[in-house]
Amino acid sequence: MEELKKDFGKRLKELRKSQGLTQEQLAEKIGMDTQNLCKMENGSHFPQTKNLYKIVKVLDIEVKDLFDYGHFLQREKLISEIMDFLNKAANKELEFIYKIVKSFKEYVK
Repeated sequence: MEELKKDFGKRLKELRKSQGLTQEQLAEKIGMDTQNLCKMENGSHFPQTKNLYKIVKVLDIEVKDLFDYGHFLQREKLISEIMDFLNKAANKELEFIYKIVKSFKEYVK
């Protein structure tokens, strides 16, 4: 549960910042004390359901977006999960993935 709270907090902070909001601004919009929001972002507090839905509404996201933090995985874990996926992929899937990765690699040069 502690890891869930920490990951949720990091994700909440990431989403808040992507909207250009300070903790104070988000807290005010959802009718919450800034200190409580800070505790959520630090991973020591989890929001009540009613506050969860207020956050979603203010940030204009879906609830699932608050729990989409697979990108927080460590590099080794990410590589392992990607390799597992690739090993199970059909040839057409691999070709498609290759094209995406290749075009992405050229794009970021």
